[in-house]
Amino acid sequence: MAAESMIKLTRGVPPAESFPADKLAVCAAEVLAQHGDIILQYGPSRGFPGLLALIAQETGVAESQVIIGQGSLQLQDLCARMFVEAGDVVYTEDPSYDRTLTVLRRAGARVVGIPLDDDGPNIEMLQNRLQAGERPVLFYIIPDFQNPSGTLLSLEKRQRIAALAQQYGFWVIEDVPYRKLRYAGVDLPTLFELAPDRVIQMSSFSKLISPGLRVGFAVGPEPVIGQLAKMAEDTYINPSYLNQAMVAEFAHRGWLDAQIEVLKQLYTPRLQAMLAALETYLSGRADWRTPQGGFFVGMTLRAEVSADDLLRRAREANLLLTDGRGFFTDGGGDCFVRLPFCALTPAEIDVAIARLAQVVDGLA
Repeated sequence: MAAESMIKLTRGVPPAESFPADKLAVCAAEVLAQHGDIILQYGPSRGFPGLLALIAQETGVAESQVIIGQGSLQLQDLCARMFVEAGDVVYTEDPSYDRTLTVLRRAGARVVGIPLDDDGPNIEMLQNRLQAGERPVLFYIIPDFQNPSGTLLSLEKRQRIAALAQQYGFWVIEDVPYRKLRYAGVDLPTLFELAPDRVIQMSSFSKLISPGLRVGFAVGPEPVIGQLAKMAEDTYINPSYLNQAMVAEFAHRGWLDAQIEVLKQLYTPRLQAMLAALETYLSGRADWRTPQGGFFVGMTLRAEVSADDLLRRAREANLLLTDGRGFFTDGGGDCFVRLPFCALTPAEIDVAIARLAQVVDGLA
């Protein structure tokens, strides 16, 4: 690649070569022919019946426990507005997904970050806050290959968080958009499987098929999903049935499972390239977690740096970074860098991390 080209280490997006455009064209034609009268009309806010049935079957719940939205972030926004009153405490991991932090704050929440260890949130701190009388209404968690850190929540911590949610009566929003993109290791039980009466599980097809489809979903206790459905109806009537029907057709044809395998084969070498580049160029000057899946490696520089300086120097070196401070709930993040690897080739990754190392050397 040209030495002067800009490399973006910013958004965690799939590469264009991963999009099954030809197959989606087939699906669009088929569902318009078969279900045009339904998917081109207004409908119930819970979503396209065929996809509702598919999600319910896969998650082992009744269809009344599922709602489909325009991506999972929209459903998070509805949950925030439904559960949170101004000043209510909401827990998140620290760091956490920056857009969800924005959604929670916009709803009036007082967001409290629980620091991440290598295997998930610090349970001792979580338990101490609860025992001291603090009562969150929600705990937002990304248990599988967390955004932005890449962390995997351990089985023991899954069990303890599920137990604490039941003991203290708070809701867990479990966000699992990366769960099926596992490149090593074995699946752990979801929080929803461990505490189905206290957990609302959210996911989407954005990372598996295409973000442009805007198809996400939530699974949870029927009364909560019913409330979400009413709020959704009052907000946008119903989501796009056309896109949802395309996803259902894609899955029914067996293409979704095949697509996931294609993505794993595409992304695994890119993760390996990222880890190898970090070891080559930044060993001893930064710490990072080795994820078993997902889109991100979270890295923390050992030297104290200014995020403003880091971002500016990186741009001067033709490298775009995301401001690490946006992932933290109450300050910090100057030395944190989220490294998305899926949208870059191994060669681009190597050049990017070499540039980043030069920037770090210049700041030391």
